[in-house]
Amino acid sequence: MKQILIAEDDRTTRLRLQGVLKSAGYAVTATADGHAALKRLAKNHADLLLTDIWMPKMNGLELLAHLREQPSPPRAIVMTSDNTPGTLLRAVREQAYQYVNKPVDPEELVEIVQDALAEHPAAPPIEVISGRPEWVELLVPCELSVTERIAEFMRQLKSDLPENLREQIGQAFRELLINAVEWGGHLDPNQKVRISCMRTPRMVLYRIADPGTGFRFENLKHAAVSDPPERPWQHVGVREELGMRPGGFGLLMVRSLVDELIFNEAQNDVVFVKYLQN
Repeated sequence: MKQILIAEDDRTTRLRLQGVLKSAGYAVTATADGHAALKRLAKNHADLLLTDIWMPKMNGLELLAHLREQPSPPRAIVMTSDNTPGTLLRAVREQAYQYVNKPVDPEELVEIVQDALAEHPAAPPIEVISGRPEWVELLVPCELSVTERIAEFMRQLKSDLPENLREQIGQAFRELLINAVEWGGHLDPNQKVRISCMRTPRMVLYRIADPGTGFRFENLKHAAVSDPPERPWQHVGVREELGMRPGGFGLLMVRSLVDELIFNEAQNDVVFVKYLQN
């Protein structure tokens, strides 16, 4: 039975989380602050830590920093209503696995816990190169599970934008990141994709650089951009033969969602821009 430790200072929330996770089949213990959680971890193993951020004695970010000093720390999920860029970026730097907004939805929490416990324990970490809200830069392992976490994290960083803009930027980023991980990094977690996100009052700019050698659009038989006019669905059969995920409209979709889309000469480095003001 997997062991889960909860660090949460609000008693009602703490008991509720315990009940949800025990009902899902986990062994759960709980503490009221980060200091007590750290003492508990020194005595008993935990496979997963769920921690609030703002707690007395030792907050969740301080707890994560202490965990990084341990030889085999538990994977950590941060639960918080504070989704300010500085807090989220600090959580990434301290190697939080996932970030859950409060109040926590029970079904969503159980799914995230299942994913966290199922992921390969030796997955390479996400590296934070720049943690300034106006310039975020990350090195991300080429694993599809990581792309979903990073896509959600980057979406939360744009919480001040209108929902339609957040969705457009998020969809474009996710598609380009998956392409970089699949085709540039060949799903090799030892390879890294470099992600940069720059924010100004007038625009959001993303740059995604993969470790591959690049490509040519005419060679993308699996993508809609290569379909001849007389055979607009040619890529579907190619994708089925290769056993690829459904889709193939990625680049066409991205072009419809953003204002500028630019590739370098090798096409292993791409920039897109979404303007926030006319």
